[in-house]
Amino acid sequence: MSEVDTAGAWLSPEDLDSARDRLPILYVHAIPVRVDDRGTVTHLGLLLRADSDGGIGQEVVGGRVLYHERIRDALVRHVESDLGPMALPRIPLSPQPFTVAEFFPTPGVTPFHDPRQHAVSLAFVVPVMGDCRPQQDALDLSWVTPEEAASTAFRGEMPGSHGVLVRQALAHVGFPV
Repeated sequence: MSEVDTAGAWLSPEDLDSARDRLPILYVHAIPVRVDDRGTVTHLGLLLRADSDGGIGQEVVGGRVLYHERIRDALVRHVESDLGPMALPRIPLSPQPFTVAEFFPTPGVTPFHDPRQHAVSLAFVVPVMGDCRPQQDALDLSWVTPEEAASTAFRGEMPGSHGVLVRQALAHVGFPV
């Protein structure tokens, strides 16, 4: 299969706002993890980012799927753009999400809220084998154990939609939350 040029798939800010007003936007989210020799998750990687309101919080890797882009390619692109080209994500040829998250601009419809838009996200646990460094707008990358991520103290540091995704990912890989 030949490579498809997705460079022309970016919408202008005006076109994106118009699309967000009219239809759901497809996203992928990835919970980067480190695993031991048996495949057991030992750490989860979380990005520290500033939001548009000046607040700072922890988030997972994620972003839009481009027109004519495969889900697997979108995952690789977002992991590499957030964690660097040496992250070495191990994504299967046919990735299966651990959940489908529906983000609504109206709070309370689902546990997922995005004031900008109605979005649907396929969420994945993605083992990474290489050197990860925060990229783009990420301020830092922290690796936490599943026990730390499941703790009530940690939940206060990561409220909202991304915290729900982390708890669902932990349950998916067999950790009680």
